[in-house]
Amino acid sequence: MEIFDLTRLGWNEFFAGHFSSLKSAGYEIGRVALENRHQYLLYTKSGEVIGETTGRLLHFADTSADLPKVGDWVAFQALPEEGKAIIHEILPRKSVFSRKIVGRKVEEQVVATNVDIVFVIQGLDHDFNLRRLERYLVMIFEGKSNPVVVLNKVDLCPDLEDKIAEVKKVTGNVPIIPLSAKTGAGVEELKALIKPGSTYAFTGSSGVGKSTLLNKLFSQEIQLTADVREGDSHGRHTTTCRKMFILPDGGLLIDTPGMREIQLWCSDDTLSDTFSDIEELALTCHFSNCTHIKEMKCSVLGALTTKEVSAERYDSFLKLRAEAAQIATKQNVSKFLERKQENKSAQRSFNKVKHKRQ
Repeated sequence: MEIFDLTRLGWNEFFAGHFSSLKSAGYEIGRVALENRHQYLLYTKSGEVIGETTGRLLHFADTSADLPKVGDWVAFQALPEEGKAIIHEILPRKSVFSRKIVGRKVEEQVVATNVDIVFVIQGLDHDFNLRRLERYLVMIFEGKSNPVVVLNKVDLCPDLEDKIAEVKKVTGNVPIIPLSAKTGAGVEELKALIKPGSTYAFTGSSGVGKSTLLNKLFSQEIQLTADVREGDSHGRHTTTCRKMFILPDGGLLIDTPGMREIQLWCSDDTLSDTFSDIEELALTCHFSNCTHIKEMKCSVLGALTTKEVSAERYDSFLKLRAEAAQIATKQNVSKFLERKQENKSAQRSFNKVKHKRQ
């Protein structure tokens, strides 16, 4: 069984500080590499261990986001005679890459945790979509990770410089790496960003080449790949779950399934990172509470008129701002209803005790 160096797994002073009291209580530490329902593959200093959560952890989890996710550090009790471990606590997360779950329910879906850099992979074919890229950037900034944009399939792109120029208009200072996972062109530039002990994640639509690129980093087939449809460049899901890999040259990489829907899970404050150009213009608006929709002397509307800001980017800004505000409102309503229900339950319990005493 392989013995893991915790520092190689991303262990640092931040996590060590939160683990000190749990260590004194006799618990061991491990990192979640794979989640399968309520079973988890843990990387530990003693090797790989299959973990299960305690009933208490399950009971007090309001949503699935409160349970262990790939990338989490967890405190566990080893049961070698049973060949498993019992997970008692999740250490605080340095970063969380999340989206709203698909559907009408207002709930967070955690994609990965404790990620230093998220590589947003877009194909330079029919997958190329600046509005989708903006959504990814909002999610990454909200979760306190750093984004890097990877433009794959340069071998299929006759206007690469134009595409890069378009991306720069929406990414600002975010690094951009054009490459071909198929031919290997530009992959070394990506490898240069990967450092031992740091954690990375791949995200993007199905068919953008995440699995192919992962195989390039390993120089062997680690993940299955599938060709995209020629008509619309849509791909099939070859990655069906989130899994953490230890790369040959150090560093950890979390590969994630392709996302068909990217529903935000964020506050409207986060938009300032993704739309820094618009936020900078907003500082010079005549009114401090300008909504940038109909006010006089609005710098944002002025830039829209002079085409300094494109109509597409402006519309995207308004749409994402409204979506973030709607989510925040629903979250507040949900919390209010939860507190109301808790108060009712507490009142019922009090009345039962009072009735018995009488």
